[in-house]
Amino acid sequence: MVQDKIERQITIRAPKERVYNAISDPKQIVSWFPDAIDGTLEVGATPIIDFGADFVFQIHVVAASPHDYFAYRWVPANADGTTGFKGDVLSVPNTLVEFRLADDPAGTALTLTESGFSSLPKASAEKQHEQNSGGWDYMLDRLEKLFAQV
Repeated sequence: MVQDKIERQITIRAPKERVYNAISDPKQIVSWFPDAIDGTLEVGATPIIDFGADFVFQIHVVAASPHDYFAYRWVPANADGTTGFKGDVLSVPNTLVEFRLADDPAGTALTLTESGFSSLPKASAEKQHEQNSGGWDYMLDRLEKLFAQV
């Protein structure tokens, strides 16, 4: 049975406002997450995030509550198992990526949750859960290192 959710918690030595901006500002998110972004990250927006090669994804921003919560939906894999998706994210099985921020004595506690893997096509759901688990470890490490540089 496919696990439905990935959850990671990290503490970043920076105030919530700076961490929130790093995950919700198109000019800043490219310093740790995608290589490029085309569009805005406002609620209802459907920008394209580009990780290079065939890893180009349209997302749908569902929530933005400065400096506490940011969420979007995306399609981590297509029914045939290929990666990359452009189109109406809400019209196909997708996952919800959520960033929750809280004050912490050391800075900001960030909880990342990606859920909805059980709604993906069975042929690719388990593989996507596994790939995204490692992917989030890698990306959150990059986010932590971004703030360690300052």
